[in-house]
Amino acid sequence: MSDRPTALELLEAVEEFLSSEVLPTLDDQRLKFRTLVAMNALGIARRELEADEPGLGDELRELARRIRAGDVPADAHAILKEHVAAKLRISNPQYLERYE
Repeated sequence: MSDRPTALELLEAVEEFLSSEVLPTLDDQRLKFRTLVAMNALGIARRELEADEPGLGDELRELARRIRAGDVPADAHAILKEHVAAKLRISNPQYLERYE
């Protein structure tokens, strides 16, 4: 396995290429839209690689188990709110910025 470029560097390079060299040259609206969709997908993949939240799935599974058992912890709302915020930081950070 190669050290460089990293997966993040590759994603950033493709994102930069699409935004600076491909998108400005497109006249076809359908191709522009598809390029923007691809850039959005690359951004999501990049943010997911940058995010470092190990064990969050285990924490949520345990919280769900407790809630189903009728043992709702006092910090359940805060845990779920942070989980949603973490997902939005990856999938749509601009949406989250409006509410923080």
